[in-house]
Amino acid sequence: QVQLVESGGGLVQPGGSLRLSCAASGNIFIIYDMGWYRQLPGEQRDLVATITKEHTTTYADSVKDRFTIDRDNGKNTVDLRMDSLEPEDTAIYFCYARITPLGTDVASDYWGQGTQVTVAS
Repeated sequence: QVQLVESGGGLVQPGGSLRLSCAASGNIFIIYDMGWYRQLPGEQRDLVATITKEHTTTYADSVKDRFTIDRDNGKNTVDLRMDSLEPEDTAIYFCYARITPLGTDVASDYWGQGTQVTVAS
């Protein structure tokens, strides 16, 4: 069984910073891409940033130069550093990982439970 657990959300003023963390645990053989998505109520889940095993990163245009994604392959963690936050960044943020569990040769997508980020004065 594989689990992703996020932490670090909360309320921050515009212009402030937050750091989200996500740890993958369980019967893990290989973790491929990891990343963060965000979602507003009633809307689709949108990509924020992804990072490959080799640390190649991809960002949504709206967060480039403000957010930084990083991972620790030894600890199975992925972090998202968010700077210069704007009210438009308010959303539920979900951790994502593509993982092949132990005992299988099939990679599947796994998601965390989500953490709320609110940017307001």
